[in-house]
Amino acid sequence: MASPAPTPRPGDQLASATSSTRVIVIRAPQDLTGPIECGGSPMVPAAQAPAPAPSGETPGNLIGKRYVDAADTLELLCTASGTGQLTYSGEPLLIKAPKALPASD
Repeated sequence: MASPAPTPRPGDQLASATSSTRVIVIRAPQDLTGPIECGGSPMVPAAQAPAPAPSGETPGNLIGKRYVDAADTLELLCTASGTGQLTYSGEPLLIKAPKALPASD
């Protein structure tokens, strides 16, 4: 039986096993309750990821965007776009709204 995947920590780089999506963990709960997935497959440490096959599909994950869960306990930064929806414990992650910059005088 395989050992469970280690709990992601801030700064960890994860990659999709099925597409070219790559993310950096910005914030993660101490008690991660489920897998972080992309396209229905668990994400793996970027160093262990297979080389992605070229795809002509439109990326679903946008580079430079932050993705969060509904409770705002998990935050991922997309560093390489790819296909497949990002999910945590089976729930889709949402694009985090950018913060407005203060007005300058």
